[in-house]
Amino acid sequence: MTVVGVTVLSTLAMIFYPLLTKLLALEPIQAGIFIGGTIHDVAQVVAAGMLLGENAADTATIIKLFRVLMLLPVVLLVSLAFRQRHNATTTQRSRPPLLPGFLLGFVALVLLASAGVLPASAVDAASLVSRECLVIAIAAVGVKTSFRDLSSLGWQPILMLSIETLVLAVFVISGIVLLGLPI
Repeated sequence: MTVVGVTVLSTLAMIFYPLLTKLLALEPIQAGIFIGGTIHDVAQVVAAGMLLGENAADTATIIKLFRVLMLLPVVLLVSLAFRQRHNATTTQRSRPPLLPGFLLGFVALVLLASAGVLPASAVDAASLVSRECLVIAIAAVGVKTSFRDLSSLGWQPILMLSIETLVLAVFVISGIVLLGLPI
C-alpha cells in the first residue's frame, strides 16, 4: 500500500505541483526547492522540475538527492536505537546491518561522481541502466498490486498518506516563504 500510495501521490504531485508553483509565483529556484522537498519519488521530482525549466529542475534534483542522502544518518540512528532496545534478544548473526547496502552504494557513487573519478561514458551508461531499472521496478509494483488487497486495507492508509503529503507541502512552502529563500 505504501509503495503504491507514494507512487500515485508523487505522480499527482508531478502534475499539479508545477501548476501550484506558477500560481504562487515562485521563482525557478524556489520552485525547485518546493518540488525537490515535497515529491517522494526521484523520477517524478526530475519530471516536475523539467516542466519548470532547467534551473528549477537542477535545484529540485539536488534537493531530492540531499533528502535521499539524509536517510543515512536517520537510518543509522534508528538502527542503533533498535539494536540497543533489542540487544538481549538477538544474536550477532541475526542482526541486520546498521546501514543497508543501497545507502552505502548511493553515498559511494555520489562521492565518486562528485570527485570526477568516473568517466563520462560510465556515468551515462549507469544513468541509462538506472532509468531502465526504474521502469522495471515501477512495472513490477504494478504487476504485484492487487486492488482487492488494497481496498481491504480501508481508507485510513490513503488518508494518512494524503495528510502526510499535504503537511510536507505546507512545511516546505512555509520554509521558503518564512526564510525568504533566494529568488
